[in-house]
Amino acid sequence: MDFFEVIAERHSVRKYADRPVGKELLDKMIAAAETAPSSKNTKSSAFMIIEDKDTIKAISEMRDRGSAFVKDAPAVIVVLGDETRTDLWVDNCAISATFLQLAATALGLGSCWVHVNGRPRSSADPAAGNAEDYVRNLLGIKDGMRILCVVAVGYPDGE
Repeated sequence: MDFFEVIAERHSVRKYADRPVGKELLDKMIAAAETAPSSKNTKSSAFMIIEDKDTIKAISEMRDRGSAFVKDAPAVIVVLGDETRTDLWVDNCAISATFLQLAATALGLGSCWVHVNGRPRSSADPAAGNAEDYVRNLLGIKDGMRILCVVAVGYPDGE
């Protein structure tokens, strides 16, 4: 698939086949994301691959809207930004996440970005906290690292 075919084919996939994604494919996606441009070449983005079904299910519960489908993904990649390296970590992460999704398409995988940063856990109850704190605590992410999004990844099923 050439570059323009990848661009044309990429779309959000929310339904995945019950088939694991090989480590070599996930590593290729990360390698592609690591080549993304960043402000002043700070390379402030980092990635965490999650394949444990129980952890993926827990991640799918981070928000009351828009994240439930994640539970059926065979892999999730958490896109993190180091806010101690640059105040433009959000921008850098967004570019990296886009490269990640384009790589998934080029490898025959489906993906879907689920926003974390600034999103409430509950649209009706502000006291429920925010999705970022929930995921940070769930995964034990250290201070200084922020979560922009999670990207669900897998082989498309029926789309």
